[in-house]
Amino acid sequence: MVAQVTSSETVYGEKERAEVQQQLDRLLGNPHFSNSRRFPSFLRFIIQEELEGRGDQLKERTLGIEVFGRDPGYDTTSDPIVRVTAAEIRKRIAQYYQDSGNPEELRISLPPGSYVPHFEWPKAHPLYESESSSEKLVLDQVSVHTAEQPPKQPEQTTPAPHRLHASWMVTACLLVLVLAAGGWSWIHSRPSTLDRFWAPVLDSGDPVTVCFPQSNIDGITLRDAADPLQQRHLEEKMDGVIVDDLQPLVSISGLLEMRHQRYNLMGESTATLTELRNGPAIFLGAFDNAWTLRLSRGLRFRFGNDPEMTQFWIEDTRSHTRWGVDRKVQQATNNYRDYAIVARFRDANTGKLAVIAAGIARGGTVAAGEFLTQAGDMDSIRSQAPANWAGQNMEFVLSTEIIDGRSSPPKVEATYFW
Repeated sequence: MVAQVTSSETVYGEKERAEVQQQLDRLLGNPHFSNSRRFPSFLRFIIQEELEGRGDQLKERTLGIEVFGRDPGYDTTSDPIVRVTAAEIRKRIAQYYQDSGNPEELRISLPPGSYVPHFEWPKAHPLYESESSSEKLVLDQVSVHTAEQPPKQPEQTTPAPHRLHASWMVTACLLVLVLAAGGWSWIHSRPSTLDRFWAPVLDSGDPVTVCFPQSNIDGITLRDAADPLQQRHLEEKMDGVIVDDLQPLVSISGLLEMRHQRYNLMGESTATLTELRNGPAIFLGAFDNAWTLRLSRGLRFRFGNDPEMTQFWIEDTRSHTRWGVDRKVQQATNNYRDYAIVARFRDANTGKLAVIAAGIARGGTVAAGEFLTQAGDMDSIRSQAPANWAGQNMEFVLSTEIIDGRSSPPKVEATYFW
């Protein structure tokens, strides 16, 4: 149990301020934060403002101006950098304390929907004891007040009508409980949007093929067993998987495992049409997976690029709307907006269901994998879906903000059902 302190409750003394700063240094020295410049500057700023008593001024626009150098009149709706950064910081703080496992450590947190940090001291800290004493004082006051009140004289009542009334109350309460239990059971027995999306794939009875991108690697670096700091690069032709592509691959494989679905992992360079005809297939990645580009060529939303391979996009073949990524901006800043296609349809070439989760860049593929495995993300399509959508083919365009190479939760830009 810990004592939680916010700006509305406490004026921080020198000792508490020093303890918070020490804990902040531990956090920022951890690999979850030390490899980024954006997250430490954001966290330092909001903690300093809170310690100085200005926590109530920590608003999205203020942070955009002070931390990220945005203009005072910038549009917070189209530029969600503050919200994206705060969400990622919450995730990294949680990872830090999960790895730490030290209950005596001061806990810094950033509650959802707020930019004001909270500080939680362990039970042995004086702040905890002062809060406990305050609670005891309140309880004592309540006890004294109760003891001073004279006892009420019992009222003369006719017992029979009250017994009848009580029996009806008991019956009504039991009826409400039964209805509530039935409603709860009905709600939780209904399949989620995510369940309905995957049902045709999982109910086919055939093993699922997961076709993932591969990259050519010219060699491998090995370490010396006696002295691991010594390395030697060996020339060797091989195929490998980029780390960013592993996240959606692991997420989707985990979903199939949890649902006891047989599946095969297959690199895009080794997959054949004959093998893809054996059952449903899931295709990850776009410009590094030839099968994705082939299968999506006839869809309403499809991938495209310029001859120089500097501009990449997803195009709506009906409205000719384009969602694009400038490769030069991506490489120079690692901060950009990526887009992805998620689709489920019956492919004419294989005769089997195909699922595509593919971004223009790798951050988009990560977001697409999250969309296909997180029930909350998939729920966002319900308001745009027809009544019988679960049995139809479908295709979505997603967007995600990439901050320091990390993708934010996906947002649905366009949908199509047929």
